[in-house]
Amino acid sequence: MATAKTVKDVSPHEFVKAYSAHLKRSGKIELPEWTDIVKTAKFKELPPYDPDWYYIRAASMARKIYLRGGLGVGAFRRIYGGSKSNGSRPSHFCKSSGGIARHILQQLEIVKIVEIDPKGGRRITSNGRRDLDQVAGRIIIAP
Repeated sequence: MATAKTVKDVSPHEFVKAYSAHLKRSGKIELPEWTDIVKTAKFKELPPYDPDWYYIRAASMARKIYLRGGLGVGAFRRIYGGSKSNGSRPSHFCKSSGGIARHILQQLEIVKIVEIDPKGGRRITSNGRRDLDQVAGRIIIAP
């Protein structure tokens, strides 16, 4: 007997790939004009190679809000941060871009996938939960 799958039951990579394709197909998320030239963090040297990186980041952020909730721009800056190369000096942790995280959260709010949590950060809406669970249910797990 097959049970309904949720986001928790599917591998993160497979889910983000499927949900980003769903977001791109739906056409509800509006891409800013700077997506092809912007760096995703100050420790990066080049912009992303994948032209669909914005949808992938939006899908990943929606998944993280689904699983945890209460995440805001500052939390996503830490989540997507990384190691900054200082040349011959030791590397240090550096946060990612806040403008990108803020823009994606605003786009997810417009589409009614997330909403502002009164306790702080964002939380998933009932429509967003249903949408993410439907995408997770369509993913076929290979044996």
